Amino acid sequence: MTSRLLAILLCALFILPAWTSSAHAADPATSLLKLHQMRLAAQRSLGDFYMYNGMEGDQRYARMIDVSVQLADARLKELTGMPGEASSALRQQLEQEWKAYAKDLANLMAALKQQGFTDLQPVADLTVRNQRLLALSSELYSTIQQEGATVVPPLTQRSREQSLLMQTIAVDYASRSASVGGSFIGANGSKAIDQLAGEFTSQLADLQGAPQNTPQIREALGEIGTKWRYIEKSLKNYNEKSVPFLVNKYSDRITEGLEDVSARYAEVQL
Repeated sequence: MTSRLLAILLCALFILPAWTSSAHAADPATSLLKLHQMRLAAQRSLGDFYMYNGMEGDQRYARMIDVSVQLADARLKELTGMPGEASSALRQQLEQEWKAYAKDLANLMAALKQQGFTDLQPVADLTVRNQRLLALSSELYSTIQQEGATVVPPLTQRSREQSLLMQTIAVDYASRSASVGGSFIGANGSKAIDQLAGEFTSQLADLQGAPQNTPQIREALGEIGTKWRYIEKSLKNYNEKSVPFLVNKYSDRITEGLEDVSARYAEVQL
């Protein structure tokens, strides 16, 4: 297993608390964490598909896709015991959407392997399905909090949102670099990559400036900032020289670091 594969697995598994299933509703905080990890893995699977396409079927990205799909599927299966009717219904919808997305992704990978290329429309359809999947997961995330009378602590939530933003940027950059069918299919729907990068810079500065940060968290955020600066210029000047491998690699490391910070915040309810 490559170090990057191991990092992704550790990123998802490191902060998941021990939990035993029961006939009663699961702890909402644990459900929210699993759902967050599921969404990150689903995002990553699309970005790695674009890398797989753009790198002409490089098998390392096929393996990365497989890891992300397995992780998303595992987290979704662990997401049981919803706190109410609305969240239970959304959980069923999310499962259906996930199965359809995973099937479409597998079909596209098979087509790329057999033909050496993919048609534009199925890729566009996959991106749209991924957007629906993420929208459903966001709706479920909010509903679990409402029905479970739970609120994710502010800094924990902001660091999770920063991870999701990093993955959105990475997906869009990989899509643009792959230029599937000669077209760019953005994952975020509207904002340009440089705009998203600007948001990331601003929000990371806000996290770094939070007065509640412990010395360990400040150090971890400083390391994230160093990695971010390494790719920030490329993202803000995305129409210049394309460096998809670099952005893909560092976005994973940044996301891993943010998830560690998020776990630290959650431990002390910040």
